[in-house]
Amino acid sequence: MQSAEASAGAAPAPLPPNERMEAIDVVRGFALLGILLMNILGFGLPFRSYADPTADGATQGIDFALFLGVDFFSEGVMRALFSMLFGAGVVIFACGPRAKPIGVYYRRQLLLLAFGLINALLLLWSGDILVPYAVAGMLLYALRNWRPKALFAAAGVVFAYLALFYALTLYGIVALSAGAEAVQARLDAGEAVPAAEQAVIADWHELRANFQPPPEAQAREALAHQGSYPESVAANAIDVAALYAFAHPTILLWDALACMLLGMALYKTGVLRGQRSVSFYKRLAVWGLLVGAVVNGFELAMAVTSGFALAWVTGFELTNDIGRVAMALGYVGVIMLICQRGALARARAALAATGRMALSNYILQSVLALAIFHSMGFGLWNELARWQLYLVVLGEWAVLLAFSVWWLGRHRFGPLEWLWRALTYGKKPGR
Repeated sequence: MQSAEASAGAAPAPLPPNERMEAIDVVRGFALLGILLMNILGFGLPFRSYADPTADGATQGIDFALFLGVDFFSEGVMRALFSMLFGAGVVIFACGPRAKPIGVYYRRQLLLLAFGLINALLLLWSGDILVPYAVAGMLLYALRNWRPKALFAAAGVVFAYLALFYALTLYGIVALSAGAEAVQARLDAGEAVPAAEQAVIADWHELRANFQPPPEAQAREALAHQGSYPESVAANAIDVAALYAFAHPTILLWDALACMLLGMALYKTGVLRGQRSVSFYKRLAVWGLLVGAVVNGFELAMAVTSGFALAWVTGFELTNDIGRVAMALGYVGVIMLICQRGALARARAALAATGRMALSNYILQSVLALAIFHSMGFGLWNELARWQLYLVVLGEWAVLLAFSVWWLGRHRFGPLEWLWRALTYGKKPGR
């Protein structure tokens, strides 16, 4: 638990491990392991397979069942949890009697940005979330002292922006598809169609290429996993630059910011600290999982019945944030109930250790992906079926849990956490 007092004039220092709240670390560990359920698809298969099982032929049997189960329980959910906890971390770091100075705070965020760029560009993980987290965290400092109601309202505004963006994008996809199909039908019938009207076909193909990559983009993605290291870095950098130019400023930054604002409010109201009543967490668990199940089930049903039409595999469903955030809150309720009752002590301890080393373990996932899937390692990219990828996930979970427990039995901080703190505070923290 965070100390209520701070020594007058004491130099900024990291929160001692014995003052951390186990419940937050357990949730963070759960989210960190859970996020691999989705990231493994980006690590081991062409990225289109992340949301579209037809891309890798996972349309029947155990592979299709795994797609349904993972998408239903995890897609966007673990990222939402992770973002909420990052927001809680902003409050812990920047508020109250142990609040760190603004210079220390922004140095910490810039270092996180550097870790993210290394992960994205040098460890070849284009799906890195540390970069948008670092940028969103810089914006949140100004809101650190807002009251919970204001933070909830701000989160609602950002979620509303995302819903509007998704709605307009989805409408554009459907309208452009219908327009291109109509013009193509006229051309096929031998009708003379003005060039200005034919341009809709080119616009549709350009849009579809963002979600169903043309051969040249597929070849570049393969090179990022199967080329020499310099070739892979160059090929991957093109895709990363495209993400930073469009997806980050329009979607990913705001996606992270909305959940972080929600996390700040939930921390300040005691929800993420395990300070609410048992009945509160029971209601949170039941209603969160119920609403999440209904919304996620609806979205999955629409994707399947439409034959995985482009409109349902882009992640731009209007209800997207409702389902994933509700499911995430349901998981919070379940975990807090377990922590309050002192159940599953060994599992909680292992998850808490994994959560305390979240940065090290997140980067370790990328390192393991390079070793397993890149041609510099075992070269298994696009070689494994989904069910085999999830065997890899089970193996990585075992490694991350065991490594975290072993390391923290000997050191105060994870290796990258130690480095992050040393660079943030300009001195070596005790090991």
